[in-house]
Amino acid sequence: MTCIEILERLASRPNPRAAEGMARFGIVAKKVYGGWSIPDLRKLARESGRQHALAHELWASEVFEARVLATLIAEPEKVTARQMNQWAKDFDSWAICDGACIGIFRYTRFAHEKCVEWSARQEEFVKRAAFALMAGLAVADKAASDDAFLRFLPLIKRAATDERNMVKKGVNWALRQIGKRNARLNRAALAACREIHAMDSRAARWIASDARRELESPAVQQRLKKVKVAGERRGGV
Repeated sequence: MTCIEILERLASRPNPRAAEGMARFGIVAKKVYGGWSIPDLRKLARESGRQHALAHELWASEVFEARVLATLIAEPEKVTARQMNQWAKDFDSWAICDGACIGIFRYTRFAHEKCVEWSARQEEFVKRAAFALMAGLAVADKAASDDAFLRFLPLIKRAATDERNMVKKGVNWALRQIGKRNARLNRAALAACREIHAMDSRAARWIASDARRELESPAVQQRLKKVKVAGERRGGV
């Protein structure tokens, strides 16, 4: 399928009420058709297959559904640092930001450096992207060392006083995912929670309280014990 054919197909199922409902949840774009669910778009992505050039064309259309599809068919090994910056500049909702970070950016060789770079940016969704990437890497980058994630904790603490909702939730997400990776990072994340909670900021107190509640929960602690035991067994073989 060509870009034009896909855009025509996306336009064939307009649903203004669904688009209005999406807007109430902060999902906005220059054009939203509203008639396509994420499972629908994933099915369309499977039909298309990975096509990096097509992903660029779809992204350039500025259509919400087309941009979601672009994050599903882009090829991580072909993503450049410049492309990541260009797409991040276009982020206009948490849905597109998180979709790009989780769907493709976390699998690129630039992911860790963009976490650092974007965490210092002031644009709301670019800054959120830094922490969405951290959260995604904590889950997907199995080969990364603990030190790679410990490096992120000062960035999380620095951003914890940002009162903007999308940034605040991104920071919280990153802190929780890092703290669920293993026992050592759990202890480090909980120590960060205590430092963040002491800050004179409503956002910081919420971030710390919410993350601490999950990271100290019996479910998380029990899972981390199982991870530790499994690691010790592999190490003893």
